[in-house]
Amino acid sequence: MDIIIESFKSALKLLISFDKDTYDIIFLSLRISILSSLISSIIGIFLAFVISLKNFPAKKFILTFINTGMAMPPVIAGLLITILLWRNGILGSFNLLYTPSAIIIAQTLLATPIILGISVSAFQHFPDKFILQLLGLGANKFHLFLIMLKECKLSILSAIMAGFGAVISEVGASLMVGGNIKGYTRVLTTATVTESSKGNFDLAIAYGIILMFITFTINFILTKIQQSSTKRYE
Repeated sequence: MDIIIESFKSALKLLISFDKDTYDIIFLSLRISILSSLISSIIGIFLAFVISLKNFPAKKFILTFINTGMAMPPVIAGLLITILLWRNGILGSFNLLYTPSAIIIAQTLLATPIILGISVSAFQHFPDKFILQLLGLGANKFHLFLIMLKECKLSILSAIMAGFGAVISEVGASLMVGGNIKGYTRVLTTATVTESSKGNFDLAIAYGIILMFITFTINFILTKIQQSSTKRYE
């Protein structure tokens, strides 16, 4: 119990003292996770709209593949990106391995199936008769997308929250493709692992507390936005 209390004190001290290393880690973690979540949301929501409207022979297989990707272990995502970005890999000439960009790519790969899978489910529950009515009234595909997005925004926001939660908390992919380089690719999760392996449990728990606080704050904001849209049904 004492170590937990001391860890809370350490976390508070790191924040109040504006410790440079700590804030560098926090800002890098936020920048990477928010960017990867944004990219994943754009890709995932657009593909979900296309898949939900189209009927094609391989649709069930693709949906199964997407659902499998939702449970992709972070180390698998990290391994795939490492192979692609390795010196002799397909994208090796870009020299992205062990950079923040590599972590963003890995986290995007991790979050996209989650956002895509939940968004597909949301769009597929949109009544077909409404889609036909909207198209009959002259709505084009872009207008239809905006209307469906508005009507399904509760589920879409849930998808974004799930995707963000997956990337902000993962450690395997970030460690593999980022290398946990201090001041360059070290994020809160990898910093927690590093300090824990050194036996600095108070600092490791402090980083964990900061991570949980950030995750709670961002999800609270998204939940507030999500729930505010339900007022029209009250």
